[in-house]
Amino acid sequence: MSTRKQIPIAPELFTWPSDDPRLIGSECATCANVCFPAQPSCPRCGDASEGRIALAATGTLWTWTAQRFRPKAPYRGAAKETFEPYFLGYVELPGQVRVEARLEVASAEELAIGMPMRLAIAKFCDDEQGNELMTYVFRPATR
Repeated sequence: MSTRKQIPIAPELFTWPSDDPRLIGSECATCANVCFPAQPSCPRCGDASEGRIALAATGTLWTWTAQRFRPKAPYRGAAKETFEPYFLGYVELPGQVRVEARLEVASAEELAIGMPMRLAIAKFCDDEQGNELMTYVFRPATR
């Protein structure tokens, strides 16, 4: 008998379970460059003194697009028989970094560049054992 679990899609990508989830980034101790996902060294100056930080949970939609075709393997979930288009965008976290993310909305009419967005954790797909793989998404902050 297997027990169905919810597990993060990748380790140390976000804090979860949590009532206030945060993406885990890194900040360079030398030049203060912020990265997501967290990096072992700074891509700007090369220093290896990156420290882990919890990124802001809210930001603004910088740009977005609709993914209307099935991504190629090895994309997880690519083997699903049905495909539903979804939205992707960059969310600018104030004073930190722009994050590429899936946008959890029902239609393009819900999106506007510059709108406030909030981080959330949502199901991405099932793994081979039937567990739910959880990922980060951004939703309009008004929800």
